[in-house]
Amino acid sequence: MATQDFKRKLTAILSADVKGYSLLMREDEEATVRTITTYREMIGSVVQKHRGEVVDSPGDNILAEFASVVDAVRSAVEIQEELKARNAELPENRRMEFRIGINLGDVIQEGDRIYGDGVNVAARIEGLAPPGGICISRATYGQVKNKLDLGYEYLGEQSVKNIDEPVRVYRVLTEPEAVGKVIGEKRFLGRFSRRTAMAAIIVLFMVAGSLIGWNIYLHQSKKIEPASLDKMAYPLPQKPSIVVLPFVNISGKPDQEYLCDGITEDIITALSKTPKLMVISRTSSYAYKGKSATIATISEDLGVKYVLEGSLRRSNNQVRITAQLIDAITGHHIWAENYDRDISDFFELEEEIILNILAALQVHLTEGDQAIIWRKGAKNIKAYLNVQQALQHFRSFTKEANFRSRELAEKTIAIYPDYVAAYRILAWTYWMGARFRFDSSPADSIKKATALARKALSMDDTDPNLYYLSAGLNLIQRKHNDAIKDIQKAHELYPNGADILAFKALVFNYSERPSEALAAIKNAMRLNPYYAGWYESTLGVSHQLLGQYEEALKAYKNATNKMPNSYMFHARLAIIYSFLGRNEEARAKIEKILTMNPNFSLNIWRNSQLYMDKAASEIEIKALRKAGLT
Repeated sequence: MATQDFKRKLTAILSADVKGYSLLMREDEEATVRTITTYREMIGSVVQKHRGEVVDSPGDNILAEFASVVDAVRSAVEIQEELKARNAELPENRRMEFRIGINLGDVIQEGDRIYGDGVNVAARIEGLAPPGGICISRATYGQVKNKLDLGYEYLGEQSVKNIDEPVRVYRVLTEPEAVGKVIGEKRFLGRFSRRTAMAAIIVLFMVAGSLIGWNIYLHQSKKIEPASLDKMAYPLPQKPSIVVLPFVNISGKPDQEYLCDGITEDIITALSKTPKLMVISRTSSYAYKGKSATIATISEDLGVKYVLEGSLRRSNNQVRITAQLIDAITGHHIWAENYDRDISDFFELEEEIILNILAALQVHLTEGDQAIIWRKGAKNIKAYLNVQQALQHFRSFTKEANFRSRELAEKTIAIYPDYVAAYRILAWTYWMGARFRFDSSPADSIKKATALARKALSMDDTDPNLYYLSAGLNLIQRKHNDAIKDIQKAHELYPNGADILAFKALVFNYSERPSEALAAIKNAMRLNPYYAGWYESTLGVSHQLLGQYEEALKAYKNATNKMPNSYMFHARLAIIYSFLGRNEEARAKIEKILTMNPNFSLNIWRNSQLYMDKAASEIEIKALRKAGLT
């Protein structure tokens, strides 16, 4: 075999890449390209100044080699200092922070390119460095420890991807007070006492036990009871179908539940934005929270092939996330991964998990698909956590919780005025305040919600929930054509959004398009098998408007079964009984309503029908009057 074009050599390899590069690109491609082009030129000149050479620079990665390890580390320190100065001149969300890894290793050179484990180790060490930081291998440290005015922190042996043996890693400390210090080595190195040795043996047994347990788990995972196609509540669709189960909070802290909810919902939202998948809604996913249903049962109940489950542990600023994707039909795991990251890398981590899921499902996204799926706007973890807490309160659907949600959203906007999600949740709280009369002036609340929705849409016109909100605001003002336009845009951006589809049905019902409403609500029910009572009520209205009174009666009965204390649903039953000429049953319903709410009247019903035009509303009022309501 000819090998004359190859040669081996020992060299110092510097690998650098940008933290959150893909997110920066999605926010502003042109600005990101301009910045990285400028930074790449600066890095190249610093490398050259220290007698090094850039050998590759694909995308956001830069690979350089040096004859001297000392030169490589000096170069890295100067690069980070220069980057820090330049980033200080940029807005926080446009700063481009690099991570740098350095290794001394044997490489293969082919022309101008270098390959081999020496390069791979440098790249893996780079991934362990903090943004704006430098990590080096043990071999590198051995060459520079007494030659540079720096300090070092020993991070221990690190198992890195595609490298057989653990790698000893040090973080470079550039602060003046750290010069000459080596932190952490005593935790790992030195002579063992008898007691320490015994402890080490115990640990080894524990590790061995864990490995055996993991091995057993992997074998057992192949024996998960497969779901039965015959027992499926719904036929499987042609495209991949999936449910994302609520991530389990193993932090031991109930106040971290909102973070588990956040990652679960973010994954559901991202996957739901591609029409190439069928994704079960959040509501039906959360029906299994805290329950011990088997994978087979969940698959059969929901009519899906794939089930994703995971867990999250947060300790201070560190998060550990596990996730596994299961083919319920075969009972086999098709992908599983553990992640240990800093909380500041939360968005990147979510994106990595989502990409792994899509790859495992063999779903290939176009650039257009990707632009729709990934979130836009600020990527601030503190703002994100505030909004997740606001959402947790909002979903309690009480007056007090709605006001608390509003306070959190307003606080977030005051600190992070470019965070779109905060404007969205704030607008929803005003919508809720108007819809359920939590606020003293519903008209003023609608105006505030409308202004906030418009501002948020001007910041991000790809958020389906903003169009959903806008549709609701237009419908409540009986601007039916605008409501249709908004809800269709929301559905286009979020084809698996069950609530959006159900609200689309509601919009079509009150826009005199009940046939289209009927198709939309049935699709929503498929995506959300554990649907709420208002889905059934919307289905009933569709049948009622089509003159299909028996079908409407069945739907309204189902709605009252789901929400037996909703006198509004009982009122709909009274209306349909009246239409059918079943007057005694209609009167009995009115009597039941008055025992639940003695103040209920025709006027209250009229004022509650926010979406219906007056002529249609009067037909229903006539039926209620016939049933005995005054």
